[in-house]
Amino acid sequence: MQISSTQSDQISQNYYTRVKSDDSTSQEQKSTQEKETQSQDQNQLSDDEKIVLKELQARDCEVRAHEAAHQAAGGGMTGGASYTYEKGPDGQMYAIGGEVSISTKEGATPQETIANARQIEAAAMAPANPSGQDFAVASSAKIMEMKAQQELAKEQQTQIQGLQTYKEVAISA
Repeated sequence: MQISSTQSDQISQNYYTRVKSDDSTSQEQKSTQEKETQSQDQNQLSDDEKIVLKELQARDCEVRAHEAAHQAAGGGMTGGASYTYEKGPDGQMYAIGGEVSISTKEGATPQETIANARQIEAAAMAPANPSGQDFAVASSAKIMEMKAQQELAKEQQTQIQGLQTYKEVAISA
């Protein structure tokens, strides 16, 4: 029997659809089985292990929210978050610490440096409970801002003095 290319395409498409739906059913079953296994694992945990698990889950949420706050407030000055993990009694990994890199570069002008410093400080202090390291970064950013403000004031003072000198020369001439 000869099959036309249209029939062949239709057969392959039907096969692909069947395989694809079988695959998705298989994936759904695997996902359901994994959830059931995790649930069974949690039910098999001792009371102490359940307490540790709850603490790890809470810490994981806290750490991820903390680092996400840094990233959101940092704009383009922050990098990706990296985490330190601990394996829980259920076999899962939970974030127990984290960090976000932040660029502390100065700008081309004092005004840019001031803007960068303010962005850094905002990123450092963004979480609800800033860490000691967050306070240290914010403090460094504040110092960077103050130095840039001093530089800006010197530039403005030099400009004013230059204008005064120019006026004095113009008047005496």
